[in-house]
Amino acid sequence: MSDLYIQSPLIESIHLRQAAGGKIWLKMDALQPCGSFKARGIGFACRHYAAQGATSLVSSSGGNAGLAVAYAGRVLGIAATVVVPVTTRPRVIALIKREGAEVVVTGENWDGAHAYAMALSQKEGAVYIHPFDDPLIWAGHASVIDEIREAGVIPDAVVLSVGGGGLLCGVVEGLRRNNWHGVGVLAVETEGADSLSVASRANEHIGIDRIDSLATSLGAKKVAKRAFDLLDDYPVVSHVVTDRQAVDACYRFLDDHRVLVEPACGASLSAVYDGCAFLADKHCVVVIVCGGVGVTLGQLAAWREQVS
Repeated sequence: MSDLYIQSPLIESIHLRQAAGGKIWLKMDALQPCGSFKARGIGFACRHYAAQGATSLVSSSGGNAGLAVAYAGRVLGIAATVVVPVTTRPRVIALIKREGAEVVVTGENWDGAHAYAMALSQKEGAVYIHPFDDPLIWAGHASVIDEIREAGVIPDAVVLSVGGGGLLCGVVEGLRRNNWHGVGVLAVETEGADSLSVASRANEHIGIDRIDSLATSLGAKKVAKRAFDLLDDYPVVSHVVTDRQAVDACYRFLDDHRVLVEPACGASLSAVYDGCAFLADKHCVVVIVCGGVGVTLGQLAAWREQVS
């Protein structure tokens, strides 16, 4: 266990088992101190860079990654600056500031915020923490599989959401280092944020022109090259759901397990609730409940209105 993340609960879900048929386990990373699985990889990377002498952390994320960097900075006692695009919701900005980080609002989208953050990170002692494309981040995310093994659960499939692909890269790294090479991964995206699916169909590391989905935490227009490469050298299956399915799954999960998650996480849950064909012959499935900081009951209700 690290002081930057907790060993999250692994619980069996009777509700999801009734929907899917097989035994379903939930890895509850929504309960991480910063609200999402990002505590693992980002925390690991921040601690590494701090040990190398970094005196400030710079991030470009108006979501889970930005909050994870702010949290890591507070715990490690290092200054943190989070650059967010103008589309970032005020609630998320307030949460980042509450952790003691400086927030800079600039750029029409993540690309603009990223460019500004890269310039800031050129200052002496500063280091840029990428939201998803860093081997250190993947190594940190791999700890989620270590914990599943320690709990004595041996899955035949792992279900996770894909934005930029950092969690996917980490989970596969964890599966490999635990010699679970045959455990398939269902990589779930929402329509309009389905950059992995688009690249998979084209058999080329391309992206999408714009993000057109409520699941903004899945909003990377192009996945990490490593995530794309995994389509060829690991049993990864791409699956795409609608925003409506993701939001409905958030409500069902709230009713079933009394935990509020954002649509980026609801995407994975909907694949199980709605009976994705990939899972039909699976007897033991682990779903990474990745969490999300950008959701309240009011926001979830607003999203439901949008997709109704």
